[in-house]
Amino acid sequence: MIAIKELTKIHTTEEVETTVLDNLDLEVKEGEFVAVMGPSGCGKSTLLNILGMLDSATSGTFKFLNQDIQQQSSRERAAVRKENIGFVFQSFNLIDNLTVFQNVELPLVYQGVKKSERIKLVDELLEKMGIMHRRNHLPLQLSGGQQQRVAVARAVVSKPKLILADEPTGNLDSSSSDDALDILRKLNNEGTTIVMVTHSDYDAGFASRVIRLADGKVVDQAA
Repeated sequence: MIAIKELTKIHTTEEVETTVLDNLDLEVKEGEFVAVMGPSGCGKSTLLNILGMLDSATSGTFKFLNQDIQQQSSRERAAVRKENIGFVFQSFNLIDNLTVFQNVELPLVYQGVKKSERIKLVDELLEKMGIMHRRNHLPLQLSGGQQQRVAVARAVVSKPKLILADEPTGNLDSSSSDDALDILRKLNNEGTTIVMVTHSDYDAGFASRVIRLADGKVVDQAA
């Protein structure tokens, strides 16, 4: 699904040039659950942003589903992202003035799905995620664990091929963390590919493979 070769990302300011990713090679197969680990500043979040087509590399190649993403325009990348990728963020990134239903529905609205189909898909998913009773609540009326369930539901409602999760349990207590990780593992068992950035060895234990970064390079890959 993902094939990266000699990928380099350089951040340049007036005073300094910083190499964030340094000739990085990486492959992720369809159906994998991969955890990306490493110290702060090693390039984990930058890599996730490139995989999510929110940022582009300075050099190297990045192929997603056999498409050369580096050669695509920003509009083409946005179309690929919208059709194939869901995001789960540590800070949830829910819209405060929208209900649970409306937050989860949003990706389907962007994709032009008919209202009747949106209602069916969202309600089925809210039931599955155990938050149907919070359907008409606002995010600030929810616990952290419930907000993360909504964030995961929003990420998967359009049935993306790939979920990118950035420290998805970072703001959760241990019980809510386990719930979120169980949901991701279940989605993976159903065929969704997942790449998760984490600092937690415990969280990484839910993945089928752990990739460790240091100084912008892959230094270890363990199944």
